[in-house]
Amino acid sequence: MLRAAVRPRMLVLLLLLLGAAAVCGRLGAWQLDRAEIRGASAASQQLAAQQALPPVGLGDALAPQTAFRGGLVGRSVVARGVYDAAGQVLVVDRALEGRTGYLVLTPLRVTDDRPERLAGGASTAGAASDAVEVPVSAPVLPVVRGWVETPDDAAALAVPTGEVTVTVWLQSSEASGRTDLPAGQVDAISSAQLLNRWGGPIWTGYGVLSASDPSQGDALTLLPMPARSGTGLNVQNLAYAAQWWIFGGFAIFLWLRMVRDEATGDRAV
Repeated sequence: MLRAAVRPRMLVLLLLLLGAAAVCGRLGAWQLDRAEIRGASAASQQLAAQQALPPVGLGDALAPQTAFRGGLVGRSVVARGVYDAAGQVLVVDRALEGRTGYLVLTPLRVTDDRPERLAGGASTAGAASDAVEVPVSAPVLPVVRGWVETPDDAAALAVPTGEVTVTVWLQSSEASGRTDLPAGQVDAISSAQLLNRWGGPIWTGYGVLSASDPSQGDALTLLPMPARSGTGLNVQNLAYAAQWWIFGGFAIFLWLRMVRDEATGDRAV
């Protein structure tokens, strides 16, 4: 078979087919690049469309203990409740703008998941006295109130007391994390783990704070709007890329098949 492969005619065919395979490879790479560009554009448009939607009541978007749909990621919702300061934890190893720090995660005991402010009524948040008790039987919404660089930074910040009205972006729950961290720290925002810590009922996603009434101040750095995770690739262009690479591989296979047929013919003579 080697003798058949090094014949001038087969070598010329090899060069031609290698050239064709190289062209197919380049075209496949171009289609992959287009898939990334179009995927990023689609994600950007989806994010802009999500940002343009007005907030809705949390209860209108998602009920406690119900499955979180992917389309809810980044949805702006409003809820009213009381923070349970005793349940606050820090989420470790979270990066923001190139720095690694901690997310401040506080359970919000929701007393109203369809606040009147959405219907044009006046907000009553903050009107209650600081003596408002935490309604321990109320459903829990995990709220990321912001980011800090060190645990000491978080310890110096008081959790808002009394009733608050929060506007949050929804995000899906994460997979369960480690259980050997120091007290008051977790490495995942997992509804399953938080249920054991805080009790229920609990929302299967969590909220990323964008606004609060009354305001919690500027000491905590708010997070940007969460985006839906995914490959960011346009499926159609990705399929075209795969087709070009298959064509390139077929060109090499075709030459090997021709060499084998050539060698088989030699043995038959």
